[in-house]
Amino acid sequence: MTKPKILILSGYGLNCEEETAHAFGLAKGSCDIVHINDLIGDKKRLSKYQILAIPGGFSYGDDTGSGKAYAGKLKNHLKEQLLEFAEKDKLIIGICNGFQILTQTGLLPGALTYNDMPRYTARWVDVNPVRSQAPKASAGASKTHRTSNGASPWLVGIDSLSLPIAHGEGKYYADKKTLKSLEKNGQIAYKYFKGEISTSQNLVGNPNGSLLDIAGILGYNGRVFGTMPHPERAVYFTQNPLWTLMKETYKRNNKPVPKFGSGLQIFTNAINYFK
Repeated sequence: MTKPKILILSGYGLNCEEETAHAFGLAKGSCDIVHINDLIGDKKRLSKYQILAIPGGFSYGDDTGSGKAYAGKLKNHLKEQLLEFAEKDKLIIGICNGFQILTQTGLLPGALTYNDMPRYTARWVDVNPVRSQAPKASAGASKTHRTSNGASPWLVGIDSLSLPIAHGEGKYYADKKTLKSLEKNGQIAYKYFKGEISTSQNLVGNPNGSLLDIAGILGYNGRVFGTMPHPERAVYFTQNPLWTLMKETYKRNNKPVPKFGSGLQIFTNAINYFK
């Protein structure tokens, strides 16, 4: 089987492209890191890929608001290609700054704004996927909103995750109408909760005040995924801050100590979608 091809955007302050490529590589994908200017110079290039990843970072220094300037460049030069990609049977992930860019382009609803605690926050969090009971959409339903996260390719078989965050504008915000629509249409990917990581460090479950505790959302039948936590920074067992304790627990229960972390499953799911 040919490996699915992943295009990982770079340029102008995005700085997590190497970690994202490494994560997809572990999941047996084939990655190309492409500067946005090179993609603009060859607009047909995007169509050759099955997955588009917009990694984290601080595009344009967040000077005009997180993700706004980079999203503007995408909309001005690649809007048609992005929409075509999203509407096909392909996958898109935006991580942290990438999530902010996806909302700024309009591919995902809502916005990311300043944390309730007005400072840059770097820590680990616990998230739970929200298993939607949303009914199947009618044939005339919006392509953007026909989704159920229970069937999202990105979240197959995942019950909970421990992942790191690193952001100053990570609070998910939307008006009441949009929030109700997200719940109704099964577009909430996962939510922050006070799990093992938060409890062990005596931290609140929701690190930024996100409405409805939202840590990630979905669009286009679950194929487009925006997440503030960084799964690419949780692909190895030893990246978890509790790994030494967990190691002893595994040993005392005569269980093998895992090599990989929970974040890897997100990337593996994306690759498996095309098998």
